[in-house]
Amino acid sequence: MVVSKESLSDLPPTVQRWLDYSGIVGKAAVKKVYLEQEALMRLQPDQEKWFKAKAQQTFTTEPPSFNWKVSLKINPLIFVTGKDSYEEGKGAMKMKLFSLFPLVNESNNPKIDQATLQRFLAEIVWFPSAALNPYIKWQAVDDLSAKAVMTYKGTVGSGIFYFDKNGGFQKFTAMRYKNLKENSTPLEWTVKAIKTVLKNNLLIPVELEVAWKLEEQEWTWLKLKIVSIQY
Repeated sequence: MVVSKESLSDLPPTVQRWLDYSGIVGKAAVKKVYLEQEALMRLQPDQEKWFKAKAQQTFTTEPPSFNWKVSLKINPLIFVTGKDSYEEGKGAMKMKLFSLFPLVNESNNPKIDQATLQRFLAEIVWFPSAALNPYIKWQAVDDLSAKAVMTYKGTVGSGIFYFDKNGGFQKFTAMRYKNLKENSTPLEWTVKAIKTVLKNNLLIPVELEVAWKLEEQEWTWLKLKIVSIQY
């Protein structure tokens, strides 16, 4: 499908501006994505040192899915590998020390299904034509923001996209599960654009910061940079 101006007409005006500004009109809707990232990560709120990481990620938009693989260097001798995935409406998170010893292994949990769905929703800013898929519904909030509700395979998740007056993406916020235990409650999760550039003829954020709002502080735990992206 080639995206037309008419295909944007039913969306809230601020979402129309974003999609037009991003450059998707007149181009084919993206079906698959491959990208490579460099990152700085902190694993605990009281951690001062940033760990360097590299990651690769693939997406499909029909059906919605992603696979994210990361390698995190703790020090010259210790490294951790991780994988987050969202496939067939189900989420999973795995982390291993030296790629061998399990540290995290979470799946088969409605909370992780919703959390990974919300992550997919936030990351459509790298392939904005996904905003037109029928599993995402848009509601205007005000002149510079809109709520997106994504429903897939029985799981519903939502978040609010914020834009500048030109249509540039500023940030995404959602109430998202950080802790997957039975009595846990969702926390505010924010993905903020730091730098936006033209990549493959689309204007997308290539440097971002991700934070959780904890009781005592806002904890920025991830600084992400897209090195390359292919559609």
